[in-house]
Amino acid sequence: MVVTHGRVALVTGSSRGLGAVIARRLARDGFAVAVNGRSGEEQVAAVGRALREDGGAAEGFCADVTDEHEVAGLVAAINDCFGPVDVLVLNATGPQPEAAVTHVDWADHLAQLDFFVKSPVLLGRAVLPGMQARGYGRIVHIDSEVAHQPPPGRSAYATAKSAQIGLTRSWARELAPFGITVNTVAPGFIPVERHAGVPEDVKRAYLASVPAGRMGTPGDVAHAVSFLASAGAGFITGQRIVVDGGRSLGN
Repeated sequence: MVVTHGRVALVTGSSRGLGAVIARRLARDGFAVAVNGRSGEEQVAAVGRALREDGGAAEGFCADVTDEHEVAGLVAAINDCFGPVDVLVLNATGPQPEAAVTHVDWADHLAQLDFFVKSPVLLGRAVLPGMQARGYGRIVHIDSEVAHQPPPGRSAYATAKSAQIGLTRSWARELAPFGITVNTVAPGFIPVERHAGVPEDVKRAYLASVPAGRMGTPGDVAHAVSFLASAGAGFITGQRIVVDGGRSLGN
């Protein structure tokens, strides 16, 4: 593939939902976008194709970002197609089961940590040496309001998200001298495909707690990610932007 583009962005977990909208926004911003999902997901190629049809530079890359071998292959394939990764958006997530704390075992915690700590570590080890050598990089984590406002039954998820925030801040301090920023965007409840089964009364109750008076959209989150991924955001690092319509301010 021969393309004309600016920086290269990898958005993990971008075959659907929030990740796909973030990928679309970055493609429209002029990034060459690597769309990512697990092996066998037909949507990975479909999203890449849609972004190209929209005038962007994009390609789909299947890889399990919790697997060290597959991460190495993913980064190498992106480099061969577009060049080295300049922007890393860490959006991939797995199942998020709900259970009382007395029923959550260590394996449940590890399953969440695989996506929100192990995956960033593996991807960081693969892309950071190149970013350091070039003196430029943008890393944007997607965490969640649940980290600071955990509802009952989400202890493993909230714990892993809190660890992800700690990872963001420690990386930001260490990598700032290399021209690499590391930030996180924390969405509130943003309805996407995987929320299709959420009861309407639950949605209404949540909406009643949002001062802005509306539910957030994937585009709201993508806008924040786009800003942090931009060259102009080079003096912003170690920060957490909460995209929740003011809900974290309380009633």
